[in-house]
Amino acid sequence: MKQIILISCFMLCMVSCKGQQINESIEFKNSDNLKIIGSEVAHDRELQQLIFTISVKGEAGKSVPEKFGNMDGAPVLGYVFPTSLKSEDVGFSKTEGIVALALTSHPDFDDTPLWDENANKNYGDDGIVWHPHWVVLQEDKRVAGGLAVKQFDTNDTTVHLPPTNPGMPMYMDSPGFNVITKGNQIKVIVPLYRMNHRTDFQFDGVAAYMQVNTSDSERPMLGVYSVYSIASGDLSLPYRVQKK
Repeated sequence: MKQIILISCFMLCMVSCKGQQINESIEFKNSDNLKIIGSEVAHDRELQQLIFTISVKGEAGKSVPEKFGNMDGAPVLGYVFPTSLKSEDVGFSKTEGIVALALTSHPDFDDTPLWDENANKNYGDDGIVWHPHWVVLQEDKRVAGGLAVKQFDTNDTTVHLPPTNPGMPMYMDSPGFNVITKGNQIKVIVPLYRMNHRTDFQFDGVAAYMQVNTSDSERPMLGVYSVYSIASGDLSLPYRVQKK
């Protein structure tokens, strides 16, 4: 059922949503840098880690958002791996939704306070550098893409996030995994113990535009507004982990 909902929601984003104010670069829609031609997760049995890879037609990671100048309305570009994992597998408390590993770039803010991705000894200035997040996505018809990062009530004591979370009221973690961009591929390396030693899950690959909202209660805090490409074509999560 979760997979069917995921497919239908993402298909909605292929149709424009009139009246929706978004700060998306027009170059993204036709960029080969965001046209996915392959998605893979490989299990390195010797080093006990998973290597997530998205391959694109152009140059992976070269396209990044332009700075908007405000947190409210800030653009977020992402290469995303939707998975069949459970929320507990990546450190969240139990909750319904689609667990995804999102590699993101956003110049207006830094949501990885524990990590210095550009190694300049400033931990708050590198949001534009490609970095990973675990998120839980849920259906949200208020945005053109039909999905958003799941939010929660800060007074809900049953909600638990990993200690590396960025302190936002969403199911989001900033795990600090190593992201590598080279040629037409973007990769992220995940130690197996950081995801409950799971190697039996299914996944897909998506390039998408997201946007932050802090002023409109009728829209989510972080919603999906455009999808540029899907590895499988239909977001059916057909891919499985390969052992190497």
